[in-house]
Amino acid sequence: MGFGIFIHRADSIYEDSPAERYQFPRQYFKRAVACVGGWIVYYEPTKVLNTRGYYAAAKVAQIVPDPTASDMFLALIEPGTYLPFPNTVPLSLGGEYVERGLLSVDGNLTGRAQSAVRPLSPEDFSRIVGLGLGDEGPVLPRNEQPEPADGFREDQEPFLHDIERDRVAVLSSRVARDRVFREVVLKAYDERCAISGIKLINGGGRAEVEAAHIQPVTRDGPDIVNNGLALSGTVHWMFDRGVISLSDDLEILVSRQANDPDAVRALINETGRALPTSRPSDRPHPKYLDWHRNNCFKL
Repeated sequence: MGFGIFIHRADSIYEDSPAERYQFPRQYFKRAVACVGGWIVYYEPTKVLNTRGYYAAAKVAQIVPDPTASDMFLALIEPGTYLPFPNTVPLSLGGEYVERGLLSVDGNLTGRAQSAVRPLSPEDFSRIVGLGLGDEGPVLPRNEQPEPADGFREDQEPFLHDIERDRVAVLSSRVARDRVFREVVLKAYDERCAISGIKLINGGGRAEVEAAHIQPVTRDGPDIVNNGLALSGTVHWMFDRGVISLSDDLEILVSRQANDPDAVRALINETGRALPTSRPSDRPHPKYLDWHRNNCFKL
């Protein structure tokens, strides 16, 4: 069980669904197997326009042959573990590479940066996750710091292992995941209600919208932006109770069972469709919308 990096792009030619599976060729099999039972960080190359760098973490459950493609494999993600970072992390910050394992002994970037699947040290994992989650905890030691003298070398290990455990605990915590999900979804919708289009900020500078799961976590819905909508409190209540829903092309549907359909429609923005997300790839996924229409929406 180890940590790793999986490179993934929104326009990938591979059959990836980051919250569920990651497809890769045989050449990366041993590296991927080393991550089973451990956590990986997704990375999207930042040289491509509008891409994100290190942008999410997930836990690898198992590696299986891809039944649809010869000599290809699937890393299956443990359900409910995928978590996007509210703060995407670039390859380098302040002129220093965040993933120190990409550097040679003389500090130069190596060819490992091009590997679609590669190992990640616990220190680099903790650093990337901390930056991605906006953690203000203790800063990990820099690689260029001198090695501790003999007799004191073991003092550093518990510190690093404690931080590693803390990061994993945060990634697994329901409270922390709810906070992260809210940040990611509200950012995708510019803190506006996706149904009404209204953006209200309270006196404390906090947006008065909530992050709603389209398919609830209690019904196996993942904490991903494609399974989320930014909704005002009233609209969130109506969505959860099936008074409104969305078609695959984001048309807002009103239930025929609504006791005051005119009042419901008065809350809908003039386009009659949910607002688009700032990144097209973050829009609600049809499979979650389909789940909501079939399991929540009152026809």
